[in-house]
Amino acid sequence: MTDINLLVQLCPPPSGPIPAIDWDTVEATLGMRLPQDYKQLAATYGPGAFYDYLHLYHPAGVTEYVDITGPMPARIRSHLQRDYDQGTHPVPYDPQHLFAIGGTDNGEYLFWITDPQDAPDTWRIAVNEARGPRWFTFDGSLTEFLTRVLSGQTSVPQFPDDLLEGHTAFVPSVPTGYQPMPPTAARPPVDLDTIRKWARANGYQVPFRGRIPADIREAWDRANPS
Repeated sequence: MTDINLLVQLCPPPSGPIPAIDWDTVEATLGMRLPQDYKQLAATYGPGAFYDYLHLYHPAGVTEYVDITGPMPARIRSHLQRDYDQGTHPVPYDPQHLFAIGGTDNGEYLFWITDPQDAPDTWRIAVNEARGPRWFTFDGSLTEFLTRVLSGQTSVPQFPDDLLEGHTAFVPSVPTGYQPMPPTAARPPVDLDTIRKWARANGYQVPFRGRIPADIREAWDRANPS
């Protein structure tokens, strides 16, 4: 039995119609291909929350905060990049390889680890801690992650101990009248070696490995706005 079938048995999807999704436009807007399991998940459940706690970003998200093509993934990545560059908080992965795909009522975020970017069906899942340094990594797809967490097979330290004792269903989002901005091609993540080569060619001292200093990253962004 597939992961999506197991999830449907565990947490039935809504009975109403699910908005049709133009995946070509969504992927062109994001500048990357998306995992097949996520496409099936989004088409099966629509926008909403699992167990009234885990909110997944969706192409038909009812606010900008849960719209996968909205500003949240880039905004979250920008915050992580600042922490990563300045060493403010431990970020175990290069933020350019983290794409936020959802969040919780407690303030944690769920991420795809988009490495390698051209193989989305191999992406793993990471979860940060809302008010602490801990990260959790799951070696599987988003659908498998949801199935294992909501069945109690996998425990995420950042999630509440009584998660499975509450609402045991998928709660569809209530429409709000939100209209997403017209799609535009997103800027894809930049290979760090490209930034290093540019920096050396422009007189910057940059390490051959590890973090790129924040001032060099900012200089790159100013010199390469698109």
